[in-house]
Amino acid sequence: MSAGEKAKTEQAEGKAKQTLGRALGNDRMAAEGQAEKSTGDAREAKEKTKDAFKR
Repeated sequence: MSAGEKAKTEQAEGKAKQTLGRALGNDRMAAEGQAEKSTGDAREAKEKTKDAFKR
């Protein structure tokens, strides 16, 4: 799995976990989901930056 794919996976899993946590009223799960999504966002930004410098 490439870093870009991993970023997308983290974003999707985080969003799903966040949504489920909110639906269940579980603030901790929602916060964990947000953190996972943010990690994926940061990883994606890093990959885009690396790609920009390769060109």
